[in-house]
Amino acid sequence: MPKAYWIAAYRAIKDTNKLADYAKLAAPAILAAGGKFLARGEPAKVYELGMKQRTVLIEFDSVAQAMAAHDSPAYQAALVALGDGADREIRIVEGIG
Repeated sequence: MPKAYWIAAYRAIKDTNKLADYAKLAAPAILAAGGKFLARGEPAKVYELGMKQRTVLIEFDSVAQAMAAHDSPAYQAALVALGDGADREIRIVEGIG
């Protein structure tokens, strides 16, 4: 079964306090669900229509595991803490192989 990758691309951070509150809850929830953080922060370089905003890359053993992490009560509590503190997009992508 191929790995899965959760990619969060931020368009705007509106409230750094809400983002910090989210991070305190989200990281433990994702780790507990089997996620492994591979990269997070601002990109070193962007091309084409890319935005130089925070990006997070998390590896999971499967798409189902990544989706379960997102839908877990612990992660949903993190989303409540984030509220309107950021505009972002989350994609879950199946790995090759």
